[in-house]
Amino acid sequence: MNARIYLAIAAISGALSVAMGAFAAHSLKNVLSAPLMAVMQTGVQYQFYHSIALLVVGLLLRQQASRLLTMSATAFVVGILLFCGSLYLLAFSGVHWLGIVTPVGGLAFIVGWILLAGFFLTESKR
Repeated sequence: MNARIYLAIAAISGALSVAMGAFAAHSLKNVLSAPLMAVMQTGVQYQFYHSIALLVVGLLLRQQASRLLTMSATAFVVGILLFCGSLYLLAFSGVHWLGIVTPVGGLAFIVGWILLAGFFLTESKR
């Protein structure tokens, strides 16, 4: 994918994280148990943080083509889908086996950060 696609995904993901947070705070506070509300909030926070990270990586990709940056951006997208998506599904459904997917998404986030560090250490122009 090119930088434009990652930037668009970052913007949409950021908007969705704000929408999910507002939905949880205003519509689900009397529906979800406290532990499931905490699960929901964790998903919202991690989605927001990694939407910003994806935005930064997308902006870097506009300046310099890099395999490490592309892999980092892809890892962040996978992390958002798997980590945050599984937490949202767990909060909404209460199906606990979905928690098996969450660490895979967390690993994708970690890989994304490590790849970004690798870019700064090896390929960054400055």
